[in-house]
Amino acid sequence: MSLGQHLIELRNRLFRAVVAIVVGAIGGWFLTPWVLDSLRAPVTQLAKVGGHTAELNFPMITGAFDLKLQIAITIGVVIASPVWLYQIWAFIVPALVRRERQYVWGFLGTAIPLFFAGCYFGWYILPHVVGILGSFVSSQDTSIVDAKAYYDFVIKLIVAVGIAFVLPVFIVLLNFVGVLSAAAIIKSWRVAILCILVFCAIVTPSADVISMFLLAIPMTVLYIAACFVAWIHDRRLAKRQAKLDEEYGL
Repeated sequence: MSLGQHLIELRNRLFRAVVAIVVGAIGGWFLTPWVLDSLRAPVTQLAKVGGHTAELNFPMITGAFDLKLQIAITIGVVIASPVWLYQIWAFIVPALVRRERQYVWGFLGTAIPLFFAGCYFGWYILPHVVGILGSFVSSQDTSIVDAKAYYDFVIKLIVAVGIAFVLPVFIVLLNFVGVLSAAAIIKSWRVAILCILVFCAIVTPSADVISMFLLAIPMTVLYIAACFVAWIHDRRLAKRQAKLDEEYGL
């Protein structure tokens, strides 16, 4: 394919992904009251535990509408994740051989559940992070939490964790298509662990290390699992190659 054809293909894939996100956002609009109540819960709990007043604040008249729209779009991105993940893969597929294309179902079947699991895990540790950060407010003061800034913080945590959980799948995929060997992946474990800790420190800006390690532990386990899968794959390839060499006397 020429460069122009690649750009047309990219445009078509992006268009389908955007349509899926828009459709998901329309459905997500009706879920925004429940999501907003769930987001407000950690702040309400913060007021009960900390002994001071804490509430969400909308400084602009359009703030509530803007926030509901942003929540709807985010829900659309999550709901449409199977579609845009497939579009990413489908754009890469033409560059792969037939055997490599067969990995699409394994990729989607693993990446999508891991993305949702990562989002759920980010949601799970959110109250803990909010509780730690809000504990520095004294009982004489009031926490007036800007709703949009608070939501941006939540999305940064949840979506970033969801994407982070999918990264090991890409590592395995690169191994299956022959770009990375298991030896290279395992050899880089120190760098990988350091990157995981730095990522967790950025995504969970809490004052304690508990939140960071709550996220770092499952990410490290997923990296180890990716190394193990890649090692098994390379071992099978080596055995198959040795068998072929023995058959043909090489």
